[in-house]
Formats: sequence, structure tokens, C-alpha cells
Amino acid sequence: MRILVTAAVMSLSAAYPGLASERSSEPYHVKQATSDKVPNSPELLLASAVSHSIRPAARPIKKAMPLKPERVALSNARFENWVRAFRVRAGEQGISTRTLDRAFHGLSYDPEVIKRDRNQAEFSKPIWAYLDSAVSQTRIRNGQAALVDHSAVLEQIERRYGVEREVLLAIWGLESSFGTYRGADNVIRSLSTLAFDSRRGRFFEGQLIAALSILDAGDVTPNAMTGSWAGAMGHTQFMPTSYLDYAVDFTGDGKRDIWSDDPTDALASTAAYLSRFGWTSGQPWGVEVRLPDGFDYALAQREITKDSADWAELGVLRVDGNQVADHGLASVLLPAGSKGAAFLIYENFSVLEKYNAADAYVIGVGHLADRIRGEPGFLTDWPRDDRSLNFPERKELQRRLTEQGFDTQGIDGRVGPNTIRAVRAFQVANGFVPDGYPSLALLENLR
Repeated sequence: MRILVTAAVMSLSAAYPGLASERSSEPYHVKQATSDKVPNSPELLLASAVSHSIRPAARPIKKAMPLKPERVALSNARFENWVRAFRVRAGEQGISTRTLDRAFHGLSYDPEVIKRDRNQAEFSKPIWAYLDSAVSQTRIRNGQAALVDHSAVLEQIERRYGVEREVLLAIWGLESSFGTYRGADNVIRSLSTLAFDSRRGRFFEGQLIAALSILDAGDVTPNAMTGSWAGAMGHTQFMPTSYLDYAVDFTGDGKRDIWSDDPTDALASTAAYLSRFGWTSGQPWGVEVRLPDGFDYALAQREITKDSADWAELGVLRVDGNQVADHGLASVLLPAGSKGAAFLIYENFSVLEKYNAADAYVIGVGHLADRIRGEPGFLTDWPRDDRSLNFPERKELQRRLTEQGFDTQGIDGRVGPNTIRAVRAFQVANGFVPDGYPSLALLENLR
């Protein structure tokens, strides 16, 4: 089980594979901002987590202090030297001289990208605040309008890939507000700057090579290859390597065009992506349930799966009191601990995690898809009087747990499976409800 606690450490959805000591599950792992406005605004920031997809994540950051002019000038000079050396490496990997000339003509270092990458304020945002915005009435209405406007092509995509149209619309809505904010940064400039001057240059150089390969193939021109400041592109914000692996030409015009106003290729590419990772048509992402009095919260772990009949025998029912339909094996997820909503989640939940590893993002996509389909909102409220632990508090929690013999396997502020296990062990040892939820009350008890 992964607990959605804060907005602090966000996933690149494996953009930086293997760098996170734990697979974090904070609600702001998401690539999109949670309002219906400007997802790719200057207030977005990258971090890292482990997943199978390669897409950046975003969260609010403090207003960055401007870089000093002398540093920018020095960086420009060093950047030009780096570009010359990089062109040799790119050529050795098969990128044509013509593409390199076009892509790097007049290209300069972008200090704004580095400010965004380095100024990582540790904000906290609980899942209910995230969902209030991610599944807002405005986004629901826009999604339902898009369902009508694009009905023909969505039907064709759904028929070919077996991914429900509402799910595709929910991803589109969260990633770019239905194409309204796809990002206007020059992707080659952003990736070049990050490859040259970021903390994770090797990753971004790989993305830059992939972006140049896309240009080599003729799917888009350098000027039209725009996206977020971190290189995510198009209506559904594919990173270049994901584009190469999963994008499709659904319109049949010879190009896999995820950048133009027509969202067809982008929506089909997203469906192809989910299909490749095992999407099961007709299976929900999850179902809201109510837990019985005396429920054994040790069962609320992703590793423990049962069918609906077995869960019903334990008293786990739909919130309306009926047995959950048989959608396959499911596990119990408590995104806000024992005081908030509970869900039975299915394999399609895991498939959506391939697109973005954050539980909050997956719940946001799944719930928005349900609402676009006309289903009601969640019936269980959240513990809205609580607040999430901030980054220093999460590190303190890990330190105190480890000091008391409940090893979190690292003190990095990321709340993932190792920390959840340690929290649960502490709760069991001290007679608390073992829901694995790292609350402020639990930290105060540790203190």
C-alpha cells in the first residue's frame, strides 16, 4: 500500500530511473498542475521516482531567484562548448548532421529551465485538496463536452486499443487541460540545457538524443517541437523516449503528430501506451468501499489481493452496502489512512501507474473518467482537518522510526513502501490502527 500524503517529492514517472530510494506516493507526482489553468507554468518542478513510464512530474515551487548575469554568461560559453562535444556523440548515435544543424541553429542556454530545476521548495498538499481541483466541476464539464466533440475518433480508438474513451479524456484533461496548455518551450533547448547543466544530465541527454531522433524521422520540425520546460510534449505530455516507444500515427498521414491542434494521434498514442502495459477493458481502476468495524488494517496492502466474494466475507462492501461486482483480484487502498475514503483497486490501477506512478494521479484519472461518464462523486469525506507532513517532517519521521528500531531503509523524505512498512510496524507495536498512514499525530507520538 502506498499512502498519499504530501506534494513534496514527485515522480518523473521513472524519468530518473533508479534514483529514488523508495517509490514515493505523494499526490503531486503528477505532470499536470491541478487547476484548470496553465499546467506548464513557471511554477512547475521535476523530481524523481521509480516507474515504467518516462514522463516528467510537476508541482508548485517558490519563485526562483534570478541567476546572476555573470553566471549566465559563463554558462552560455560553457554551453556552446558542450554542444560541440555533444554533436559528436549524437552523430555517433546516428543523428544526421542536417538534423543537428537545424536543431541547434541559434540555440542558447536557458537559465529559466535551470531555475525551475533547482529551486525545489517542499510544499505539502493532501490528496483531498488535489482531487478537489483535479476533478473539478469545470474539468468534468469540459471532459463531457470533449466526449461529444470527439466521439467519432474516440470510438475508433477505443475499438482498436480497448481503452475506454473516458480514461483517455481524463488523462488529456489532467495533462494539458484538454489541449489548452501543451507547453510552449523549445524542447531541444530545454533538454540541451538540462543535459548540460542539471543534476541529472545523463537522463536528459538520453531524452535529447530521442528528441533528435524524432526530428530525424520527420514527425515534427524543430520549431514545432514544443512542450514543457522539462521536455514533455503534446496533448498528453509524452517524454521523447516514450514517444519513440509508444506513439502511433492513427490519422494515417505518415506522422505521429502529438503537437498539433488535432488531438487524434496523441489520444491514440496514450491508448496504445496503456494497451501495451496490459489495460483490461471493462475493469474499473477502483471502487469506493466501506470497511467494517474491527477491520484488520494489516490487510490494506497492495500485496494482499482477494476477489470480491472474499472481501465481502470480511465485510468489505460498496459504500451503498452491496457486494462489489467481480472485476478480478483487488487490494484495499487507504490514501488518507483509516480516517478517509477506502477503495478496492484492480490491475488497471497498476496500468495507470505506468503512465504516472503517483497514487493520487491514478485516483484523479480514474475518478475524473468516472465523473465524465456520469457517475457520482465519492461518498466518503476526507480528514480535512488534518494536514500533510512537510518535507523536513517526513525526514524526521523516517529518522525517528529508524532510531526506534523501525528501519525505513533511508532518510530521504520520500514516503514509499519501506516507510509505510516501518510506520505499520510502529503502529502494531504501540497499539495503534495499523493503516500505515504517516500522520502528524504519529510523528508527534514518535517525538
